[in-house]
Amino acid sequence: MDLGNGLRIALSDQGYHVTWVRTLSSAKDALAEPPDIVVLDLGLPDGDGMTLLALLQRCNDGIPVIVITASDRLEDCTRGLDSGADDYVVKPFALQELLSRIRALARRTYGLRDDVLALRGLKVHPPTMRVTVCGDPVDLTRSEFQILLALLKRVDRIIPRQWLETQVWRNGQSGESNALEVHISNIRRKIGDGFIRTVRGVGYVIERSPAGEAA
Repeated sequence: MDLGNGLRIALSDQGYHVTWVRTLSSAKDALAEPPDIVVLDLGLPDGDGMTLLALLQRCNDGIPVIVITASDRLEDCTRGLDSGADDYVVKPFALQELLSRIRALARRTYGLRDDVLALRGLKVHPPTMRVTVCGDPVDLTRSEFQILLALLKRVDRIIPRQWLETQVWRNGQSGESNALEVHISNIRRKIGDGFIRTVRGVGYVIERSPAGEAA
């Protein structure tokens, strides 16, 4: 409990949006909103963390996972890696070590370099909300920026429209029912076609390879 709360506070202080769950059952519910990175303690009070790791691989393939384990035995560490984890730390560990591993995993997974997300000429700098396409600045509203950032941080993953709405309008007030479609249309007009693809009846995706004509 103390470790989880301490990590929640430390990661929040670093600017991360943190969802802290304490049990295997609540973790399964939390996966309805796909996270950017999972930090998974294998010692859960109601089950083995390896069960959750297996679920992540079946249902949310592509979400990077850092495993926290109390055992430094080689076979226990490699078991997590072989089961789909991307990295691991052994208790007790220094907070700076975990933060460094999170940053490194984000860079490998999302192409993050010096806080810049880049893909096919499109560059986004979250701290300053600066967006450029082939070096030319693009002026986005705050809502447009949040939508683009959410998609760009999850390249090649289809993001449900309902989840996008909750990220941009956290109070549940999105205004008109077609507000998301209007924002997506404006983003496409500003950054160009070929980035955001509509998956009809589901949501939207930005693909690493050039997409076809935007739907």
